[in-house]
Amino acid sequence: MRSVGAIVALALVVLLVGCNEDPVTAPTTQEFAAKRDKLKEALMKGRKTQQHASVPESEPESQLQTGFGTVSEGYVYDESGKRDPFRSLQFVDEEAPKVGFGPLGDYELGQLAVVAVVWDTGRPRALVTDPGGRSFMVGEGSQIGKNSGRVIHIGDNLVLVKETFVDFDGNQSTKDVEMRIRRSQGG
Repeated sequence: MRSVGAIVALALVVLLVGCNEDPVTAPTTQEFAAKRDKLKEALMKGRKTQQHASVPESEPESQLQTGFGTVSEGYVYDESGKRDPFRSLQFVDEEAPKVGFGPLGDYELGQLAVVAVVWDTGRPRALVTDPGGRSFMVGEGSQIGKNSGRVIHIGDNLVLVKETFVDFDGNQSTKDVEMRIRRSQGG
């Protein structure tokens, strides 16, 4: 019990001694504001001498002074002849945009479900639904999926789709994906 009391007393002494020290003096907000105003005045004086030396007097002054920079009033960005800054430099899409690919081109194959198949005919067909519940008829040769998929075979309970992938190096690879009818789990 005495040792606990001694530790508490020692801690209080350390805290009281630490509180008696002078606080660290730091610049105040007013000092920062005064420094900033001095820098701004010096910068404005330097710009005025540069503007008078480089700008002809016949040219009207159509620039707004805003803090540390100038802004032209009538500036309009012209993108003609310039590349899109948000497109990758590495990849150049030389393919024309796919026109008429249809609503099934908006979804991955995993998002689509095969509901029914008519396969024992000359022209086999399959009924495919999208996540929104809309149904579409597809046949062999139909385009489906985001990765330029094409239906290559329709069997008794499956639709076989060949997809083309392009990796980061620009190499193309194909993959056959089976879409099967989802059977209900119940009794």
